[in-house]
Amino acid sequence: MSADPAEGALPATGAWRVGHPVGRRRWVRLPEPLALDAGGELPDVHLAYETWGQLAPDRANAVLVLHALTGDSHVAGPPGPGHPSPGWWDRLVGPGRPLDTDRWFVVAPNVLGGCQGSTGPASPAPGGRPWGGRFPPITVRDTVRAELRLARALGIDRWAAVIGGSFGGMRALEWAVGHPDRVAAALLLSCCAVASAEQIAWSAAQVHAIRTDPDWLGGHYHDLPAGRGPHAGLGVARRIAHLTYRSPQELETRFGAAYQDGEHPWHGGRYAVESYLDHHAAKLARRFDAASYVVLAQAMSGHDVGRGRGGVAAALARVRARTCVAGVDTDRLFPLHQQRRLAEAIPTAGPLRTVTSLHGHDGFLIETEQVGELVRELLDG
Repeated sequence: MSADPAEGALPATGAWRVGHPVGRRRWVRLPEPLALDAGGELPDVHLAYETWGQLAPDRANAVLVLHALTGDSHVAGPPGPGHPSPGWWDRLVGPGRPLDTDRWFVVAPNVLGGCQGSTGPASPAPGGRPWGGRFPPITVRDTVRAELRLARALGIDRWAAVIGGSFGGMRALEWAVGHPDRVAAALLLSCCAVASAEQIAWSAAQVHAIRTDPDWLGGHYHDLPAGRGPHAGLGVARRIAHLTYRSPQELETRFGAAYQDGEHPWHGGRYAVESYLDHHAAKLARRFDAASYVVLAQAMSGHDVGRGRGGVAAALARVRARTCVAGVDTDRLFPLHQQRRLAEAIPTAGPLRTVTSLHGHDGFLIETEQVGELVRELLDG
C-alpha cells in the first residue's frame, strides 16, 4: 500500500491517490456523466468532501464552504494521515465558533478538477491510466454543477449559506446566480463577477511556467518516479502566485532586502524573500498536482458570471440570497473595486465590507476574527 509522500525526493504529483490514507474524506459518485460548458461529458465523476456537525431532520442547517485554488476539503481539523496540513479555516469551524457545529452542518467538497480526492487530472480515466493532459477544460459553472449533484446526494435542497473566498468566492457567486432558490445566504469574499485582464495575465504566466517544464510531458507525468515531475514549473507558478497573494507592505516589513541567514547573494546565496518563496514552492509540490493547477487556474480565468445570462448586471440581479460581500483592503489580485461592483449590483447585498489586513489577498484566510464576525452576522441575519 502506498503512503502519503512527506519527506525526501519530491513526488511526481502531490495529489491524493488510491492507497493513500483516507483521513476524514467521504465520496459521492455522480450517477451520470457531467455535461461540460466546453462540450462533451466527463464520465465517472467522484467528489471528495468532509462534513462537521449533524444535518437537522428538516435539512435546513447545511452550510457549504468552498475552498480557493490550492485548497481542499480539509477546512477544519489537525494534520494527520491523509491530511498533511491543518484545516485552512480551522478557527472558524467547531462548537462555539462562527460556523458553530452544534448548530450548523458544514459541508466542504474538494472541487472538481482538484487533486485531493475529487476527479481531476491525477485520477484514473476510463482504461485506468491517469487523465493527465487529456482532462477536459472546465469552468466555474461546471464545478458548481458537480456540487449541485453532491447536494442532491446529501438530500440538501437549499443551503442555509454558501461561503467562499477567491476561487471559492467565484463558486459561491455562481451558486447564488445559477441556483437562486437553493441558497438562503451567501458570503462572497475577495472575488469578482468576471476575471480581469490582469488576473488572466497572472494566471497565464503561471500556466506557461508549468507547461514549459521538461517533465510536464504534455500533462502525462503522473507515473514518473519520485524526483521527477514538473516541480520546477509548478514552483515558479507558486512563486508568481504567492507574490499576488501577499501585499508589498507585508513583504517589505518582513524581509526588506535582508539576506537569508548564513547566505549572501553575491556568493550563490539568497535574499530572505527568495528563501520564503522557495519554501512555499517546495511545500506546494508535496501536496498539489501541477495539472490540477493548470485546469483550475484556467477555470478561474474563464470566470464570467454574466456569460449566457445577458451580461453581468442581469446575472447579478438574479440573486435572491441574503448576501454579504467583503474584500481585503490590501488585496492587489482581487482589488476592492471588484467586490464593490458585486455589492452595488446584487439587490440583496448590503454595503461592501472591508477586511483590514497587512497580508493582501491571503487576508481572507488569515484574518479569521474579522471573517468570523462576517460569518456570524450572515448566519444570524
